[in-house]
Amino acid sequence: MAPQCAVKPIASTAEFKQHISELPADCLAVIYFHASWAEPCKVMSKKLDELAQEFTITDPPQITFLALEAEDLYETSEEYRITQVPSVILQRDSNILEIVKGTDATKVGDAVHKQLGQSAPGTVNRTGLPPAQQLTRPPAPPAGAPAASNSDAKENGSSAVEDTKERSKEELDAHLKQLVSAAPVMLFMKGTPSAPQCGFSRKTVAILRENGIKYGFFNILADDEVRQGLKEFSEWPTFPQVYVDGEFVGGLDILKEEFENDPEFLKDYSVNKVAA
Repeated sequence: MAPQCAVKPIASTAEFKQHISELPADCLAVIYFHASWAEPCKVMSKKLDELAQEFTITDPPQITFLALEAEDLYETSEEYRITQVPSVILQRDSNILEIVKGTDATKVGDAVHKQLGQSAPGTVNRTGLPPAQQLTRPPAPPAGAPAASNSDAKENGSSAVEDTKERSKEELDAHLKQLVSAAPVMLFMKGTPSAPQCGFSRKTVAILRENGIKYGFFNILADDEVRQGLKEFSEWPTFPQVYVDGEFVGGLDILKEEFENDPEFLKDYSVNKVAA
């Protein structure tokens, strides 16, 4: 019996490029961006392991599963414009076929089987469907337009931005509840840690960096619906906004005051604490 596939951890950008370059043109690459500290990624990692085991190793390979730490491999994350973990990229011959963001492992399984022309286990194969559309990265925004969020390994932050659609009030509230809990410490800012687009956001990033706090971030300029909805959700009209364990802490002034009053504030969320 042929051995089963497994998710291969990728430790560096160089290793990733080498692995991709060695794949045959018809091999489907399932590229999984994750953060080991993020609880949703732990669930997705388990599901991807199970998905990989549905396939057997072939020569030449028909499918490969790769796992990349989004923060550690920041150059690759930026290349793929990863703005949320977990995110799964389906790629063949350097062409991005599909992007699945969020924790719905079923979507990933369906996408993989579709790209391989197979039915997912327990489903009926349907013929006559149009071919999958090839997705490419969106063009760069025009000059002066707000930039999309990107993960930045030089910061402690990890982006939690995801694609959005117009939502009802109930859907938006549910989405916001998910966003504010996307990481133990969540920063809602203008721009990204590497490119803040307001002085207050820049100062907030500096405070978190100086204190070694591990945090996730959301560029509110990339989603006006979230930007406006969060003001009401937080009952706080300005940005940046900081959440800890899903609870609103405040803006720059409050964060600064908390650290001045207690140097140990948020110490449980420091990089050293997380790594311990």
